[in-house]
Amino acid sequence: MSAWRRVWLFVRLSRPLFLVGGLLVFALGAAIARYNGHVLQPRLLLLGQGVITALQLMTHYLNEYEDAEIDSANNERTWLTGGSGALGADGLPRRTALNAALICLALAAVFTSLLALEGMPGASSWLTLALIFLGAYFYSAPPLRLARSGYGEVTTSLVVAALVPAFAESLHSGSVSWLLVLSTAPLVALHFAMILSFETPDYESDSRLGKRTLMVRLGWRAAMRLHDAAIGFAVASMLFAALNGLPQRVAGGAVIALPLAVAQVWQMHRLRQGFRPQWRSLTAGGMALFALTAYLELIGYVLAG
Repeated sequence: MSAWRRVWLFVRLSRPLFLVGGLLVFALGAAIARYNGHVLQPRLLLLGQGVITALQLMTHYLNEYEDAEIDSANNERTWLTGGSGALGADGLPRRTALNAALICLALAAVFTSLLALEGMPGASSWLTLALIFLGAYFYSAPPLRLARSGYGEVTTSLVVAALVPAFAESLHSGSVSWLLVLSTAPLVALHFAMILSFETPDYESDSRLGKRTLMVRLGWRAAMRLHDAAIGFAVASMLFAALNGLPQRVAGGAVIALPLAVAQVWQMHRLRQGFRPQWRSLTAGGMALFALTAYLELIGYVLAG
């Protein structure tokens, strides 16, 4: 195997597109801290983002390592679901994913140590970071293996869409504000809906091979309705936030994503009705809905500040 192919396979293994979400929600937390009157410190921002990105990559690698057998049997792989396809007989050795996860864990420890030397403020910052680590590590790692328990979808959405921005805000303020709770509640629901959309193409193989995701545990019809309910909750929580102190620019910007939310519900409805599945459209739409809403909230806070 050529060196260039090894590099390309490792890039695929890393799933860099998923790192965008971590960048957006961390920046959102920092923007909320700035909106609340706190001065952003570049070193804290860089080190904090370094910790989050290292833990994200660790989670990706551990998930690829643990699910290599299931992913190799998946016939519905898209650019977002079904595993990266970088491991196996025609790809990188499975051990590569485990080694990469250990290196990222070490990097996260280094960045955390540097944050401690910088004087990371408040017990809430340390508690939030500890919860992020536990959720990231045990998503795939034993003994919990949350990804196969039916609970991984909820914990992951809370970690990514709530705890990561909370960590970014608390790095500069020493606490978490009510404004952050209002801003991230819709994002948690949209992230949860995104994960369910990712699990839909994998339902048959996950069920056959014993990967007990939430969709497998509930059944595909009930899980699809839960997907729609999560999007409905996101819309309702955004309306509640707009009426309870969310800046007008933030709430107004998020409305732009509403047609995409309707499109996702419509796609799930067509699947339940037996229409031919469009997996790429469904999964890409789920990711775009979450990322676009986070981006619009971020821009709203930047402009409002």
